[in-house]
Amino acid sequence: MTSLLLAIIYISFISLGLPDALLGAAWPSIYPEFGIPVSYAGIISMIIAAGTIVSSLQSDRLTLRLGTGKVTAISVAVTAVALFGFSVSSSFWMLCLWAVPYGLGAGSVDASLNNYVALHFKSRHMSWLHSMWGIGASTGPYIMGWAIAGGMNWTAGYRIISILQVFLTAILFISLPLWKGRSAFTGNTERKKPLSLKEILSIPGAKEIMICFFCYSSLEQTTGLWASSYLSICRGFTPDRAAFFASIFYIGITAGRILSGFITFRMSDTAMIRMGQVLIAMGIITMLLPLGAVTSVAGFILIGLGCAPIYPCIIHSTPAIFGEENSQAVIGVQMAAAYTGSCIMPPAFGLIAGHISASLLPFYLGVFLLLMIIMHLSVTGNLKRRGR
Repeated sequence: MTSLLLAIIYISFISLGLPDALLGAAWPSIYPEFGIPVSYAGIISMIIAAGTIVSSLQSDRLTLRLGTGKVTAISVAVTAVALFGFSVSSSFWMLCLWAVPYGLGAGSVDASLNNYVALHFKSRHMSWLHSMWGIGASTGPYIMGWAIAGGMNWTAGYRIISILQVFLTAILFISLPLWKGRSAFTGNTERKKPLSLKEILSIPGAKEIMICFFCYSSLEQTTGLWASSYLSICRGFTPDRAAFFASIFYIGITAGRILSGFITFRMSDTAMIRMGQVLIAMGIITMLLPLGAVTSVAGFILIGLGCAPIYPCIIHSTPAIFGEENSQAVIGVQMAAAYTGSCIMPPAFGLIAGHISASLLPFYLGVFLLLMIIMHLSVTGNLKRRGR
């Protein structure tokens, strides 16, 4: 039964990734059809991010009340409805409307599933599960491109993903008996009352781990958004070659997480995080070397490989650092901090690139890396002092 439940969780992580890159893939077809500026994609993206932040902060309350299985099933169902809403939208305001449940559905399932896996499974599964997210995030744009290239509208791409989510919702509801007797806690640490945001922030190390997650997500998302532009503007790549080489960054993350799952057999979560931070630092330094344009590509590959273990290993270490009774609440605020970083900081670099220079990207990434290292050292220092 455990193997079957784990397989369902793996499928759920693929489902989490499927919608994530759809808006970017579909937007070149959407904005001319609706007669709106290309920049309006940012409005929809921010609405989705806001919904995700809100639902992440409520994940502790929802999981205590419903359990991980029901939260996952209901959240995927809400996402499926929102995706279908996108597929029948005929104006920009309708997209904005459906973006609300789109974000609300994503945040709850992300935080709840991550906490469940952190408590009940080995670190290798956390890494492999997040590589499944990468597979889903890569498959979504492919399906959208196939639908558009095949003479169907972008709405067909959203409808196909919605149908896939409906099938997954059915599987999740059918599998609910597998979750019975498997609470979001282990041992005798279960809480009956959700923690308030003030109570969460009063936990030693909680503020630091939130900043750490904010910095990680800011670094990853800024790299993903601006790698192609950096290669084109600063390194002289043609737009098509820049796009191709920039995609290697995400390939590095996905492949790195598959590899990380095997490395965790011999290394702790903290050691994996340190290794990732060193690789990112090497990548940033490589980008700055005056050895030709190819070094920037190598730098992005190293940054992708470095990013691979950090996110899953920080999440997996959360119960050990903050206690199993607090892990769901802490992971909820971690997710909220991560989404806040991915929402704010990549556009902020756009202002820097537009008003100063895109060549500042390595230094921008370096600031987030340095702050992330400092915050995580502080968190692990608290862990040692408390003897955990």
